[in-house]
Amino acid sequence: SAIGLVLTTALSAVANGVTITSYGHSSLMIRGGGQSVLLNPFKAVGCAAGLGEPRVNATVILASSELADEGARGVASGKFLVEPGSYRIGGLNLEGFAAPHDRLGGRRFGQATLWRWKQGGLQFAHLGGSAAPLSGEDKVLLGRPDVLIIGVGGGAKVYDGKEAAQTVQELNPRRVIPVQYVRGEAPSNCDQGDIQPFLDAMGSTPVQQVGTSFSLPAGLSDGPVIDLMR
Repeated sequence: SAIGLVLTTALSAVANGVTITSYGHSSLMIRGGGQSVLLNPFKAVGCAAGLGEPRVNATVILASSELADEGARGVASGKFLVEPGSYRIGGLNLEGFAAPHDRLGGRRFGQATLWRWKQGGLQFAHLGGSAAPLSGEDKVLLGRPDVLIIGVGGGAKVYDGKEAAQTVQELNPRRVIPVQYVRGEAPSNCDQGDIQPFLDAMGSTPVQQVGTSFSLPAGLSDGPVIDLMR
């Protein structure tokens, strides 16, 4: 019937995968299922110095924290979320969980927010701003993501390569997108390093160079595979 056809078309539109664009640092735009989700818009300061700020529009903005390089308000436009909680926006169900932003139980940088949502038929987990090992509860809440976005550059408030690799092992995602590492020379007041320690810690895990934008289908084969964005 015509109604059945419309429903089928609508469902395939929701489950047909996503396109992901990188703006550098830990800022990604994920478009799919009729929605756009922007992660961690930044001011060009600290480790993001010298980058072009992502002045774009999105349905939802998911920030790890309100630090200027991880969740700057007013850079991009869209519904800005940074507090833990359950949200339903534009057909997306988004879950945010608090986790320490440092290795000192949050005593130095407070709490970060870990995000989980489903978009374009794919389950996402966004751990852009965390340096603390995942608790048992975190692992249950995050489940097995199809796509894991994880900071890997080290420093006081981001996983280092070894810690990030351990977290990947625990969550066993199909795809991993490493973020928050230095490409080229580090800005003067930046305590983060490059991608190499993470790749070394991941051993023989396949790595795909995907550039600044790439697409993922809804049905991903088992991984993990590292998608390295520019």
